[in-house]
Amino acid sequence: MPTVQTDDIETYYEVRGGGPPIVFIHGALSNHSAAVRQVEAFSDTYTAIAYDLRGHGNTTNPRHAPYTIDLLAEDLQSFITEIGLEQPVLCGVSMGGMIAQVYASRYPDQLSALVLADTFSPAFLGRRDRIERWTLLNATAGLIRVVGYNRAKGLMLWFGRKLERNQTTSLRPGAFPDMHTADAVNALEAVAGFHNTDIDLSSITIPTLILYGEHETSVISRHAPTLSAKIPNSTVQEVPTAGHASPWDNPEFFNSTIQTFLANQTPIKA
Repeated sequence: MPTVQTDDIETYYEVRGGGPPIVFIHGALSNHSAAVRQVEAFSDTYTAIAYDLRGHGNTTNPRHAPYTIDLLAEDLQSFITEIGLEQPVLCGVSMGGMIAQVYASRYPDQLSALVLADTFSPAFLGRRDRIERWTLLNATAGLIRVVGYNRAKGLMLWFGRKLERNQTTSLRPGAFPDMHTADAVNALEAVAGFHNTDIDLSSITIPTLILYGEHETSVISRHAPTLSAKIPNSTVQEVPTAGHASPWDNPEFFNSTIQTFLANQTPIKA
């Protein structure tokens, strides 16, 4: 079980393949296994790496302490440094996309390309966006706090399917791996507090691909044009027949779109 010490935590990761590095960053309440189809698809030509965020999977979170997206981005910086990656591609999904935004805005010279999937920007896009984001995240965190994470899973699966109008299978059985209730609450509260994070999206000058599912909720999909408008060298692509977990709903399209994007932007070196 490969781990590396990154500041105050022991970070678990899995690596496969050889070539230029690409790092997959999972979302809240998930773990490295969410990228299993991406690691498999990219390991033929890349060193594909998936790791567990603080408090998720096999990565520790001392005393179940609360954290912010900023801290998770610094965890990523320590992880990249400790395992010696040079100019990796980052692919962040949902909360992972928020972490990737922060990292890319602060360390743009350390990356070769960026993929932001199923994620939103920090700033609220009006009153409706503020209300919907607050309601969705804080209500879910409150439910977990009251009934416990394991008991809340079934309701979250049901509600997720309703949000996506029963059009997808993204919120599948096993979508929410086991984790401590306090860590689940911490993750959702970190996402809920993302609006407090100071990011200059215009400083992300590396080639950037923005992906979102066709059946994604408006809380996410309305941010795709904003991210594209503020990140100078960016492209937006809708993932057909997909919801919030587009890498799982339509992995063939998701993976091939990224592969084409990277081939056009960052030629693979032998």
